Amino acid sequence: MGVNLSPIVTAKEIKLEDLRGKTVAIDAYNTIFQFLSIIRQSDGKPLMDAEGRVTSHLSGILYRTANLIEAGIEPSFVFDGKPNELKAGTIEERIARREKAKQEYEKALAEGDMKKAFSKAQQTARMTPEILETSKKLLTLMGLPVIQAPSDGEAQAAYMCEKGDVYAAASQDFDSILFGAPLLVRNMTITGRRKVPGKQIYKDVNTELIDSNEMLQSLGITREQLVDVCMMIGTDFNTGVDGIGPKKGLKLIQKHGSLEKVMEATDIDIPEYEEVREIFLNGPRSDDYSVKIRELDRQGVLDLMTEYGFSEDRVNNVINKIEAARKAESIRKKQKSLDAWF
Repeated sequence: MGVNLSPIVTAKEIKLEDLRGKTVAIDAYNTIFQFLSIIRQSDGKPLMDAEGRVTSHLSGILYRTANLIEAGIEPSFVFDGKPNELKAGTIEERIARREKAKQEYEKALAEGDMKKAFSKAQQTARMTPEILETSKKLLTLMGLPVIQAPSDGEAQAAYMCEKGDVYAAASQDFDSILFGAPLLVRNMTITGRRKVPGKQIYKDVNTELIDSNEMLQSLGITREQLVDVCMMIGTDFNTGVDGIGPKKGLKLIQKHGSLEKVMEATDIDIPEYEEVREIFLNGPRSDDYSVKIRELDRQGVLDLMTEYGFSEDRVNNVINKIEAARKAESIRKKQKSLDAWF
């Protein structure tokens, strides 16, 4: 879920083509949940094969990742590892929220309220072992790097970006900035018109780029101070303080300088704040990864997708598009290298 910093963060709108030739570390769980949530049938049910197995994630990974590759982007997918114990409350809350949404979905479906049913169904998405396994398998067959984080995938992606092994981290959540990502790309796989949750309103969703250093300078704070702001708002690791949102939290840190001084000057109390701060600033990261793109296994992709009921012709067309895009990008890079000599 992450912290919503939209009220205090200004992002630069970009096109996918602006990332041509760039490597991007994608928060895999975040992205797959987006596919599971958005790619659904008209009654809210996820895409499924003849055996009732969910296939929304496979559709999103193949078709939408193909769009990234066609734009010249080299994606790596970073998967979450073992969650920190402080995240247990957030996980329990998500399970409860998902169960409530499931009940409301079934009620809306029984009443024939398809709009409400679809909206509630989107909130029931969950990552099963089969979805996780098939996601990793398809990505591997596509020749894309699959990276296992020791804990939070966003922390690992941020670390890879900080080291310069990738150009940017990609996630819907702003937490990547708290974890230290110099550049964050949002809405990379879900551009287009999207319904505002709970409202009959649609808005255009465009790809955004956030430069962490520019953002922090504009706010007049450091990354460490931003973490302090977010602990007052509430993160995946702590509940925060009632009545404090991004703007109020920012003002308190701008005035007092640190969470400790805010707590000294007010009645605010954040239990275990030092541990939460440590997670964001120095949590587990790994050097055991590679962002090298490998050759796509055409037959392997075909076998997996057709096993789950996808059209062989459509899958072949997507594979052709991916291979053509990779060939064109390879030629472009060689030409760019040649041009550098003149």
